[in-house]
Amino acid sequence: MIESTPENMQRVISAGIIIFRRTKEGIKFLILYHGRNYWNFPKGKLEAQEKSWQAAVREVFEETGLQQNELRFVRGFRTQERFVYNQGKQKIFKIVILYLAETRQSRVTIATNEHHEGYGWFTVSEAKRIMGRYPESLKILTRANEFLHKQGIRGRSRDPARRNTHVPRSGAPRRSPPSVSGSGQHPEQK
Repeated sequence: MIESTPENMQRVISAGIIIFRRTKEGIKFLILYHGRNYWNFPKGKLEAQEKSWQAAVREVFEETGLQQNELRFVRGFRTQERFVYNQGKQKIFKIVILYLAETRQSRVTIATNEHHEGYGWFTVSEAKRIMGRYPESLKILTRANEFLHKQGIRGRSRDPARRNTHVPRSGAPRRSPPSVSGSGQHPEQK
């Protein structure tokens, strides 16, 4: 959904879901790889007359193949990220509304028509490392993780022999995620 703001800035509203699953290594978060060392949660713009949670479910399905019945929403969690970026000469004020949901699915299907190159399931410390360029995304991840801990939601018993991996869109053999470096701004802010 795109609206105008009084400051002559366009306002874009997006919604998504911070998806997690319980593993022997602990809680792991689903993060999509967009290329150029940019990782983030599944999300997208609201369509006309769409509520934020409806857009979040639709976007997750479009981007990952996960259906609503494969997600269990965590009650009481909803957070926002707000920032301004330039699109050509136009300033855009973006609001991203995020929900929190659990899945038991370990494999997702990255849509070939989307701008994603793969995905990974990451512990909070791994996710912080790959998302470190984006302070607002880190705050949201931390907020979600703390909320889960306050709710008593934790991973299964620990098995340190298992490691996290990045899964390319094609489902090809797994590889490590690329290293993170850069400006600390969302690609939209550049």
